[in-house]
Amino acid sequence: MNFLLNNLPIRTQKPRVHGLTMVMDKGMGHDEVRNFLSVAAPYVDIVKLGFGTAFVTNNLREKIDIYRSYDIPVYFGGTLFEAFLVRNQFDDYVNVIREYGLEYVEVSDGSVTIPHIEKCGYIEKLAKEVTVLSEVGSKDAAHIIPPYKWIELMRAELEAGSTYVIAEARESGNVGIYRGSGEVREGLVQEILTQIPAEKIIWEAPQKAQQVYFLELLGANVNLGNLAPNEMLPLEAMRIGLRGDTFFLYLNKENGAAVPTNHF
Repeated sequence: MNFLLNNLPIRTQKPRVHGLTMVMDKGMGHDEVRNFLSVAAPYVDIVKLGFGTAFVTNNLREKIDIYRSYDIPVYFGGTLFEAFLVRNQFDDYVNVIREYGLEYVEVSDGSVTIPHIEKCGYIEKLAKEVTVLSEVGSKDAAHIIPPYKWIELMRAELEAGSTYVIAEARESGNVGIYRGSGEVREGLVQEILTQIPAEKIIWEAPQKAQQVYFLELLGANVNLGNLAPNEMLPLEAMRIGLRGDTFFLYLNKENGAAVPTNHF
């Protein structure tokens, strides 16, 4: 931090186990990555190369190495995992992960149907080698999963070896835990939290209103994902009450802060 401000929430420090921010890289060039990390690296915990972009990224290894030089792990989007799987190339996928020295993988079934016991089997196998993030929820807006099923799936995947479960929203934030308008399905979220520990869930929240909702609900150290790189610093400022949307979130009597009076 560049100067002293009182009455700010305490943020977890890297390497974090909660309070994570996952950024989605949808195709930034190497210079863009360097520029981005030059100002935002302290607040970025994990980077996802979105969907199947890793397959078509030129100089992929060099790009991963730039992130690695800042101690930021990279993983390939779950869509790529599904693309290998639907072609019966799971072993090839594992070899790719090893070849690029990845420490994280995402296991998802948002585009293809995988029997859940089979999905958990993939999680169990991969968890022996890397940190697994498994995504729950469908990319199909018409496929509504009831709350009890979200809980059942999340619990089973954590038990199979996932370190975190990701609540699906796509990069646009209009499916899964959100309605088509982007509005949070509050009842679903709150029911999930009755059974699944908040620190084990990464909530995909690409839209500002969605980020505000989870900060108000779970505090500065909620795990958030699918952040655009140019939203990284605005989010971190919002996490600690330095943006209008959360300005008064931590200024309360409990922490001894007083709301200032204007003087002209």
